[in-house]
Amino acid sequence: MQSPFAVLANSIINHPKTVAAVVIGVILLMIFFASGVTMKTGTETYVDITTPSGSLIKHYEETYSSNSVILMFEGDGVYMPQTMDYLRVLSEDIENEYQVVSVSSVVNLFDIYNGGVIPGSEAEIKSFVDEHKNIVPGAATTGTMTLMQVVLQPGLSHSAATAALHNIRSVVAGHSPPPGTSVTITGTAAFADEMMVSMGTSTGMLIGLAMLLMVIAMAILFGHVRYRFLPVGIVAMGVLVSFGVMGATGTGLSMMVIAAFPVMIGIGIDYAIQFQTRFDEEVRRGSIDKAVYTTITQSGSAVAIAMVATLLGFIALTMSPFPMVMDFAIICVVGVLSCYICALVIVPTFGKLVNYRPIDQKPHKNGKGNKIPLMERYDILLGKIARWISNYPVGVLLLVGCIAVVGIFLDDRIIINTEEDAMVPPTMPAKVSMAKMSSAMGASSTISLVVRTDNIFEPDTLRWIHGFSEYESLKHSEITGKTSIASVLVSMNGGVLPQDREQIAALLKLVPETTLSRYTDGQMEAVVEFSTEALDLNGMNELLSKMRSDLEWYRNDPGMTVGFTGPLTLFGDMVDEISDTKSKMNLAGFGLIFIFLLLIYRKATAITPVIPIIMIVGWNSVIMYVLGLEYNLLTATLGAMTIGVASEYTILIMERYEEERKNGLLCHEAIQMSIQKIGTAITISGLTTVFGFSALTLSEFPIMSNFGLVTVITVAFSLMGAILVMPAVLAIMSRMQDWLADRKPARAF
Repeated sequence: MQSPFAVLANSIINHPKTVAAVVIGVILLMIFFASGVTMKTGTETYVDITTPSGSLIKHYEETYSSNSVILMFEGDGVYMPQTMDYLRVLSEDIENEYQVVSVSSVVNLFDIYNGGVIPGSEAEIKSFVDEHKNIVPGAATTGTMTLMQVVLQPGLSHSAATAALHNIRSVVAGHSPPPGTSVTITGTAAFADEMMVSMGTSTGMLIGLAMLLMVIAMAILFGHVRYRFLPVGIVAMGVLVSFGVMGATGTGLSMMVIAAFPVMIGIGIDYAIQFQTRFDEEVRRGSIDKAVYTTITQSGSAVAIAMVATLLGFIALTMSPFPMVMDFAIICVVGVLSCYICALVIVPTFGKLVNYRPIDQKPHKNGKGNKIPLMERYDILLGKIARWISNYPVGVLLLVGCIAVVGIFLDDRIIINTEEDAMVPPTMPAKVSMAKMSSAMGASSTISLVVRTDNIFEPDTLRWIHGFSEYESLKHSEITGKTSIASVLVSMNGGVLPQDREQIAALLKLVPETTLSRYTDGQMEAVVEFSTEALDLNGMNELLSKMRSDLEWYRNDPGMTVGFTGPLTLFGDMVDEISDTKSKMNLAGFGLIFIFLLLIYRKATAITPVIPIIMIVGWNSVIMYVLGLEYNLLTATLGAMTIGVASEYTILIMERYEEERKNGLLCHEAIQMSIQKIGTAITISGLTTVFGFSALTLSEFPIMSNFGLVTVITVAFSLMGAILVMPAVLAIMSRMQDWLADRKPARAF
């Protein structure tokens, strides 16, 4: 029975046009499915909403923190009566728009406490607002700025939220503000909309840049073969197939999934180069049909082993608790597999259809007058270096091993940063306007506490909410404010919490519906918002840890459940989760690849290709620490991804080494010959992979540009590990095998 590789080879030899037609049909089908790819942002990309903490965060966002649009009014006359009239008319028109739940601004204060009458002077308005502004969400005002909060319906799809945002913009454009007053639209809905636009633009830009860099790399490094740009076309088809799979399976395009495409381009170009180089080599030796068969049956299986090892590195990333990382891993697997299949099928099919002929290599004279091709001279140099390293393997391994050990100790000192602001373009208008708003109103953060019980309006429950809020405010100087339904009732009752049900019920009738829905969800749930100083993520995590300890100590009423949640809790907990999982993903990657190699080679030396990769992972930590780079959702995947990328180079070298040993060469000669024969191919593959990854460094998203930088360094380290460390490991392993063979007692006959 023929192997699948032999069946494919014979099909291309006998029916190349049919195979080409099938390839074209699949590509067209994938283009159709690719049109269904959608953008994906929000909580679902950061946390699994099926878990208890994830579902609580999702519930909090949909109930208390729905998509909101903030209108920021700036000018010297924000307290002028005509400005208040303008705000009233604008808010009434916006409130009539579809998908708008409520509109809150300073004018609501006049409706509640002044019978809807706007005071006649600037001083009266200012005094009135300062006295009551904490009652209405969105009523924050300074001398030169006031805000209007437009709350959209919870659970809106991206398209519906975008449509509502555009409607609000149209209403604002239809009203002329008072002279000297400007209007800026910002808030979470505007932030999400601009994020989507930026992601779409960034996706096209990164893929285009990666392809352009591939063309440059092929022009410089791949000139010794005919049709040097064929690998770029093959990778482009692999990307199209990946987009098609995403569209067919409904996988959304998030920030991390965008980063997967330059990764798959960088790795996929390697497969195309390997197959085209082998095909070109075989055509020089014999017929095209023989070249097709040998390339597919020999290189196809060898590269498949390296590819599976790469995929196992990415599969280890599925251990991550973050959906965005899991999507990144899955798309990398799909993309790498697609690029491999495209390269395996298209290179020999194209060669058969065009009747491929190799080009003559240009020789260069050495000092003795002999003509030696440039690539061969490079191979000879690498072979000599590998031979020298194999003569002194212990010293080499001690040197690189010490650096790796330093990296392991430094890894825990690398800062973990999960703040969303650090992930998005710094010049994004919504981000700039939100930063401006925070600067004017006072930068702050919010920690949210959700309280659930049978009746949130019971006196004992309100006393607990008020008491715990006061306790935390007094205990932690970082807390600058606390708001809840209890604080609203205290404000309405002369600074005293109402003590009986009748008084509470009477006051609740006076609370605006927008305020009530802001702090409660029916009668069984309420939220407490703790405002804090503008803390960095580490400071926020430390405060949150203390507040959680307080919550465990502070006695709850029977039947009451409480828990902290919200965006800051989400991003804060991500720090601990990244710290806990990145090492586990690395170990899983090492374990999966070692088990796979053990099954393939069935001997202990299967660990040989893994040893240089351990060194590389340690080097990564050293360079990240030295350069001051941070761990985030993307760079936390670096270890497992390094394992996948570097394993290809080390496996290919070990494969060739084993082949040379079978041909009768001794250890040092086999090491020299294996590096000498495939050193150029590995170098070209590695450098072109660097070109593909380097596209990420040009991204406007900081999370991706930093990832691009560390992946470029990682691929460079992978080349060094394969060419410089692998010879030392092979030499040590050979010595160990010889030592074990000498100690093995001779078999008696």
